[in-house]
Amino acid sequence: MYLYKLEVQLSNREVVVIVMGDSDLEVMNEVEMHISKHYVEAPEIKEIVLVEKRRANKGSAYVIEK
Repeated sequence: MYLYKLEVQLSNREVVVIVMGDSDLEVMNEVEMHISKHYVEAPEIKEIVLVEKRRANKGSAYVIEK
């Protein structure tokens, strides 16, 4: 399993999503599902960029700056 850090460009903002998965394709499908669940009205996704991929081990983490 891997932790994926993705930047998702929506029609009106950019968000960062962290997803755990086995493959790049699986994670891309999962991120779309999570974005649509997070908002009351599903936003238009313009672009999804894979920023980083790490093996999911105990203690794995990302630091996200604002």
